[in-house]
Amino acid sequence: QFEAIEMERAVHDVVHSTKSVRSAARENNVDRTTLSRYVRDVRTKGIEGFQFKQSFVTKQVFTNDEEGLLASYLIQCFKIFYGLTRKGCQNLAFRFAKANNKTNIPPSWFTNNQAGKDWLSGFLSRQQDLSLRLPEATSLARSISFNKHNVELFFNNLEEVLKRSSYQPRQIWNLDETGITTVQKPSRVISQKGLKQVGQITSAERGTFVTMCCCVNAAGQALPPVYIFPRVHFKDHMLFGSPSGSLGLAAQSGWMNSEMFTQSFVHFINHMGVFKSNPGILVIDNHKSHLSLDIIKIARDNGVRIVTFPPHCSHRLQPLDVSVYGPFKTYYNAACS
Repeated sequence: QFEAIEMERAVHDVVHSTKSVRSAARENNVDRTTLSRYVRDVRTKGIEGFQFKQSFVTKQVFTNDEEGLLASYLIQCFKIFYGLTRKGCQNLAFRFAKANNKTNIPPSWFTNNQAGKDWLSGFLSRQQDLSLRLPEATSLARSISFNKHNVELFFNNLEEVLKRSSYQPRQIWNLDETGITTVQKPSRVISQKGLKQVGQITSAERGTFVTMCCCVNAAGQALPPVYIFPRVHFKDHMLFGSPSGSLGLAAQSGWMNSEMFTQSFVHFINHMGVFKSNPGILVIDNHKSHLSLDIIKIARDNGVRIVTFPPHCSHRLQPLDVSVYGPFKTYYNAACS
């Protein structure tokens, strides 16, 4: 679809100047083939009395401005973590069309009480800022806590600590845990078309859950990790094949607790190379197991200055969560497969 004024301007540029059809079409944002046809007709029949008009009838329900309003509303819903699904968008479009008394609503919209799939497909192709994405489940606490005030407070605290000494990237550390299961999540495989279900062999239906605690610095170095196995007693063979210097612990639940975090903290300090004369910064989340009195005393005695993330914000601020554990689990699943 093109505007008559733009086409007239493009024809004028070609007929009354030295511009080529290609350059005139590009500058006026019109179709080059259509412009060539109009230029040929004008040169044959003359410009007098010649009318530029569309040769088809559009069936677009909404105007460009109305679709822009819909797109803005969808983006606003996404930003507050209440994005609409396909059916939600189709239902919204139908109610929007009725509210604006549109006269060219297709009959199928009234039958299904929502806009059609073809309209949604065309709408998404016209709105380049929109796409269909699979959202990550975000709790209400996380969506509320991650705000400008909390983030500014964290970076102000971090800046204040950084000003106390001249820290190098190798002296700034991040520590966090993640859960790993012995049954991998299969990657996509090539299969025959038309099958409703595709299987992939795993070691069991439900795997054993192991907690891994890692510590990395801003220079890209990683310390030997800590593994917490869901057992009553730890056995040395559980660390077979692990990185040299790794620490193994056992807990019935397989989760980290205050006592085990103290052992893990001492393990990491022994590898960090920090002292009171050569201090370092450790950035961690403020889980209760991380902030016991023993941890604070050990950190103070060894020159480790702790900065904590705001509550429920580690999914956006913690380096291990944002950029390390995701790729690690991808490679882990591939290795298991």
